[in-house]
Amino acid sequence: MADRLPTGISVLDRQLDGGIPPGSILLLTADPASQSESLLYEIAATRGTLYVTTVRSEQAVRDAVDRYSGGLDRLTIRDAGDYPPIDNATRLVKDLPESSNLLVDVVDPLEEADPTRYRAFLNELQTHMVNTGSIAVLHAMHRDAPENRALTEHMADVVFDLKTDTDGSQIVNRLAVPKFRGGGSLEETIKLKLTDGVTIDTSRDIA
Repeated sequence: MADRLPTGISVLDRQLDGGIPPGSILLLTADPASQSESLLYEIAATRGTLYVTTVRSEQAVRDAVDRYSGGLDRLTIRDAGDYPPIDNATRLVKDLPESSNLLVDVVDPLEEADPTRYRAFLNELQTHMVNTGSIAVLHAMHRDAPENRALTEHMADVVFDLKTDTDGSQIVNRLAVPKFRGGGSLEETIKLKLTDGVTIDTSRDIA
């Protein structure tokens, strides 16, 4: 569909009719000990991106990005600062230009804010994404989720849930899309290879 913005993950874009509708908030949930950042970097490669870090320093993020597939162009990295970082994050959102990506990595510290304040942040974020035709990606951890996580899940237009299974002799990554507001969620998970990039894993599961 012409009105979708690609995620940069070709197999996923095909199943999502071209990608994500502009103006959307995308929630990506994953284990802390996973390669979920690979998904962020692939999305960042598709268009101009503001990367807001809440835990790692700007330099740590830059070093990681530079090691990933030769680095990324059109990427601006900003640190949301000391806790609580929600005020700085709100200010940074307002600086996002037209047709861009906003990545918040990770959203967990923002979710620790007062529920009323966090709800206001999400509504301001939604309005700015719609006005600029952009996409916001909120990266969240599965473990020890803040109480406001349910609010994040409800406000998100699209939810990507990455499950990493480390049992047995292989590491298996499966991506589910349980929510796609205004469209269709995927009925099956996608098995991904998260190495030097993001590709579909075509290996067969053996029962």
